[in-house]
Amino acid sequence: MGTTRTHDGAEPVRLNKFMGQSGLCSRREADALIAEGLVSIDGETVTDAGRKILPGQTLTLAGAAQAKLAEGVTIVMNKPVGHVSGQPEPGKTPAVRLLTEANRIGAGEVPARDASLPPIGRLDEDSRGLLLLSSDGVVARAVIGPQSELDKEYLVRVTGDVTEKKLATLRHGLMLDGRVLKHARVTRMEPHRLRFVLKEGRNRQIRRMCEMVGLEVTDLIRIRIGPLRLDNLPEGRWRMLTAEERAALVAGSGGQGAGA
Repeated sequence: MGTTRTHDGAEPVRLNKFMGQSGLCSRREADALIAEGLVSIDGETVTDAGRKILPGQTLTLAGAAQAKLAEGVTIVMNKPVGHVSGQPEPGKTPAVRLLTEANRIGAGEVPARDASLPPIGRLDEDSRGLLLLSSDGVVARAVIGPQSELDKEYLVRVTGDVTEKKLATLRHGLMLDGRVLKHARVTRMEPHRLRFVLKEGRNRQIRRMCEMVGLEVTDLIRIRIGPLRLDNLPEGRWRMLTAEERAALVAGSGGQGAGA
């Protein structure tokens, strides 16, 4: 059974861009699926990557495309401070450098050095904890797709005067980059240790939120993405995502990737 998306915008959009914005797959994956004849618009198979979808038209992704998107692998890592999640700038160390035999926990093959494993929800260089590296388009849509319902949980140590007023502002009173933030669940665990549960992931969001209420983050660790927990995975080590965990992520996301 295929997956459909209707273009409800006001302007025509290049097809691979629309597929990416709709959380169906990456643009590169879209180009490949289009070339293989697995994408149609209003029932017409499309093979031209330059085609645009018009307002009101419906795109259908064939069921076989979902199987192709599910062929990737997903790494679960406990990223330490000092490593960047994605493509590094000169002088920076990427998290994929940690994907060695010595750092592996459990079964699975070490990915090839040239394997494409982009981060699924970044962690800043000065943050640590649960990081997913994946070539699985279904997992990517489940975690960071525009309709994902998965929340992310962080333990955050701060300096500054933590007041109930500041906590209330962090929960539902801030705007970043000109957009109102979704309500966050923020609780105080210790005098200067907070728990954040977010439904979104703007650039350095928690650090910027804290700065806006006069707090400075000194330590930030992500411990959960939806049903997936960091648990006792040692820092700097990695393991393969299990089939059961993958299914739970997809189910917990609100069905982004159903049929895969």
